[in-house]
Amino acid sequence: QVQLVESGGGLVQAGGSLRLSCAASGSIFSINVMGWYRQAPGRQRELVAAITNGGTAVYADSVKGRFTISRDNAKNTVYLQMNSLKPEDTAVYYCGGGMTIARMNYWGQGSQVTVSS
Repeated sequence: QVQLVESGGGLVQAGGSLRLSCAASGSIFSINVMGWYRQAPGRQRELVAAITNGGTAVYADSVKGRFTISRDNAKNTVYLQMNSLKPEDTAVYYCGGGMTIARMNYWGQGSQVTVSS
């Protein structure tokens, strides 16, 4: 089993920044990719960014140039630096881990990010 514990998030004004962290523990050898997803009220969960063990990153078009995903393998932690935040970024952000982006087996508890206009 893998446990993912998120931290960060909160309330910020438009144009501001936040950083989310996700610490993994347990059978982390079963994880090849970790990512951040978000779900706004009334909408489906969507991929925000993901990063492989080798460091290859992918981003949703809506966050390219504003968000950066990174990982610290020594700490088994993945980060999401969010800059130039917009009200439409408001959502619950979830950390996910699995073998592929399409097959995330493990999830964090979710972190609320609210961007005020």
